Amino acid sequence: MPEFPSITALDRLLADLQVGEARRRQFAMVRGELERALARDALPVGARRSLQRLLEEPAIGPYLRIAESGALRHRRVDGGFPPTSQATNEIRGKCIDLLREALGLPGVGLGGGEVALQPAPEAATLAALYRQLDRYLGGAMSPAQTRLTAVLALELDTAARSGELAALRTTDLSENNIAVFVERHPQGGGTVEEEWVETSAQTRAALERWLSVRENLVQRAHGTSRLWVSLWMNHDGVLDDEGRTVIRPPGMPLEENGLVTSYRIGRLRYDGLRQLLPLKLEQLRRAIDAERQRTAA
Repeated sequence: MPEFPSITALDRLLADLQVGEARRRQFAMVRGELERALARDALPVGARRSLQRLLEEPAIGPYLRIAESGALRHRRVDGGFPPTSQATNEIRGKCIDLLREALGLPGVGLGGGEVALQPAPEAATLAALYRQLDRYLGGAMSPAQTRLTAVLALELDTAARSGELAALRTTDLSENNIAVFVERHPQGGGTVEEEWVETSAQTRAALERWLSVRENLVQRAHGTSRLWVSLWMNHDGVLDDEGRTVIRPPGMPLEENGLVTSYRIGRLRYDGLRQLLPLKLEQLRRAIDAERQRTAA
């Protein structure tokens, strides 16, 4: 892909911004889309040379329309490039507003406000989920079910965000897995908080099962300290100039998207979970966090 001075300037701007990891990932998405739009000659010529021109409305308008159509995705989804979701569109617009403001340009309200939060499970549902995980642990489980059970058990203990869960390493577990070290990154940036959270007996049992599965997988992939790893061979989704992609063996670090995908698939695959788990892991996190605050009051 050709180099554009405006993208080089954007990289410098992004490097100076003090934001959390979640927002930084969102900025990275927008940065990639803008670069691909320039490479396709979809934006005004001046947007190639000047960051200000790139973020002005004559360039941003076409960029948003093309991005929302899905044409600027960096990988295929189900064999194609479908339109992006409303939530993604809101995030994209918010990022553009923040970049404009950082450059000294007025925000134009592209973010459209906050995305409405979906209903979260009640305390009784969380208790039922705990009992369901106990039933899983009392029998045989596939590697995928073992991993999901450990993820859900840890989430019940920690109310961690998906990115915080994905970042966990085996070194974040204390001896005998009686506690887990969590770095909490507030949404939209802010001070990172560090916390040791005591684990439940259920979580310790779930981790013991998962770590046994994980050990065999990691040996095949030459080792990683990340707690959650992939179960099957996959690829990185990025094609080289000859149309080939890099094959990744099982046991590679599971990124946040992979963790969220495993949650969505497991919710539909395993008996009892569809009625107990909300559509999104974030909804579950909010319910657990609310219950922790209620019981601590």
